[in-house]
Order: sequence, then structure tokens, then C-alpha cells
Amino acid sequence: MLMPKKTKHKKSHKGKRGGKATRKTAIAFGSFGLKSLEAYWVSSRQIEAARRVITRYVQRSGKLWIRIFPDKPVTLKGGEMPMGKGKGAVDHYVAVVKPGMVLFEMEGVSEEIAKKAMELAAHKLPVKCKFISK
Repeated sequence: MLMPKKTKHKKSHKGKRGGKATRKTAIAFGSFGLKSLEAYWVSSRQIEAARRVITRYVQRSGKLWIRIFPDKPVTLKGGEMPMGKGKGAVDHYVAVVKPGMVLFEMEGVSEEIAKKAMELAAHKLPVKCKFISK
């Protein structure tokens, strides 16, 4: 799964949720993209599932860019743990996605194939997405 090689701090705060994206809002590398319409935390497993669907559908032709990276640690405590006793261990990593953020980009395939591949990938993600092109 996707995760940072090295982090400055092992655990982080949840942070504020909401607001629109100010960066990663336009297609920068490819011709087609998948843009989020709502805010959510996307886990590394969900990103990997979407990537696999896209590469399988386009039969490994073209180029794919993943514009988000899961660098935020999410902690969980064990079951039936009493209150107190500190913060739990890091369970998985998430990418913070805001409305208007481009998640994936593609190049080197036709628009119909790219649109279908992005729609299949959108089903694997917890955010509502739309297909965009340059």
C-alpha cells in the first residue's frame, strides 16, 4: 500500500475538514482527469484499488498520474479499550481530498476509454467525482 517512507511525527491531529481546494485544481500532466466534488479522507487501499481498475481497463497502455498521496496517519485503539490510556497506534494512512481536487490524470488513450476507466475508478473511491478533459 501507499504510505510515507519517513515521517517527522508518528501521529497527527485530525485537523479541520471542509473548504475548497486551492491547489491541484487543474489538469497538469495528462489530457484527462478525475476531479473530486466533495471533501473526504481517501485511504491508501482505495487509491490502490482505483489505480488497479484503471490500469486493467486500459490494458496498461497510456500513462497514469496519481495526484494524491496518503501522508496523514490515522490511529485506532483496540476493541474494548477503556477511556484514557493515550492515543492508539497508527492503523493506516489517508489522503485529505477537498472539492475541486484532481485525483488522477491520464494520457495516451482515447477519450471514451479514459472516461470509462475513470468512471470505474470513481466507484472505488468514497468521494463523488467527475470526468474532466483539457
